[in-house]
Amino acid sequence: MSQFTEIAIGIAQVFGNLLLFLVIAPFLDGVVRRVMARVQSRQGPPLAQSYYDVLKLLGKENIDSAGILPFRLAPLVAFASILCVIAILPVAGRATALTPYADAISLVYLLTLGGVAVLLGAFASKNIYALIGASREMTTMIMVEPILFMVLLLGVLKTGSLDLTAVIYGTPMAAFGVPGVVMIAVSLFGLQAFVARQPFDIAEAEQELLGGPFIEYSGPNYALFKYYMMLKQMFYAYLPIAMFVPLLGSGFYLVDLALQMVLTVVVFLLIGLLSATHPRYRIDQAIRYFGVLFVIALAAIGAAVIF
Repeated sequence: MSQFTEIAIGIAQVFGNLLLFLVIAPFLDGVVRRVMARVQSRQGPPLAQSYYDVLKLLGKENIDSAGILPFRLAPLVAFASILCVIAILPVAGRATALTPYADAISLVYLLTLGGVAVLLGAFASKNIYALIGASREMTTMIMVEPILFMVLLLGVLKTGSLDLTAVIYGTPMAAFGVPGVVMIAVSLFGLQAFVARQPFDIAEAEQELLGGPFIEYSGPNYALFKYYMMLKQMFYAYLPIAMFVPLLGSGFYLVDLALQMVLTVVVFLLIGLLSATHPRYRIDQAIRYFGVLFVIALAAIGAAVIF
C-alpha cells in the first residue's frame, strides 16, 4: 500500500468516525430516554426524538443574555473538543490520520476542555442556578476525571505506550489480570457519572436547578451543548467496550465495528435502566461515591505497577 493511499484511508477514517458518532449518538440518547420511560410505566418519546430536539433548537433564535464573548464561545469550544476526541479515536482498532499526533494525555486534555467550556459558559451567564450547577459540575470533574485518567493509565502501564491505539486496543491483549478486572468494575460503576445521567445528573438537576449550567442558553447554542453531551455520552459508553473487550479479529473492519456498536447499545440499555431506578444523589453522597471509586482505582494501578 502506497503512502498516499494510507493517508487517504486515514483521512477517510476521520470523517467516518465523525459521521458515525454524529449519526448514532442522538439515537442512543433516545434509547436511554425510551428505557427510562418504559421502566417507569410510561410510553416515552420516539427513538428519534433527540434528532427532532436538536433540529428544532437549530431553527430557533439565539438569545445572548450575557452579552459577552465567553458566553458565546463556550458551546463552540465544548462541541469542537468532543469532535477532536472522536477524530483522534481509533474506532474498531483502526487509527485515523490524526491518531499518531495524539496520545492518552491528549485524550484526557480534550475531554477536560469540554467540561471547562461548560463551566465557562455557566459562569459567564451570571445566573444563580447556572452558578450552582457550575459549582456542582466543577466538583464532579475534580472527582471523575482522575478516575478516567487511571482507567487509561492502566492501559499505558500494561502496553508500555502512550499511543492511543496501543492503550485502547492493546490492553485486552496485554493480560491485564486482576487490576484490569477491578478497573472494568470501576469504569462501569463510574459510567453514570461520566455520562451525567441519574443518579449523577447533579449539575443539571432539572427539578432543582432548571438545567443548571445551560439554563441561559437557547437556540443553536443550546443545540451545540445538547449534541456535545450526547457525543460525550456515546464516547464514555464506547470506551470500556474498546478497552476491555477484545476485537472479534475477523479481519473485516465493518464486522468488528458492528460488534462494538451492539455492545455499546447494551451499555446504553444499562445506563437507561440505572437512570430510571436510582434517585439523584446529593452532592455529598456523590463525593463519597467518587472517593470510594478513586481509592479502588488507585489500588488497581498500584497492583498493576507492582505485579
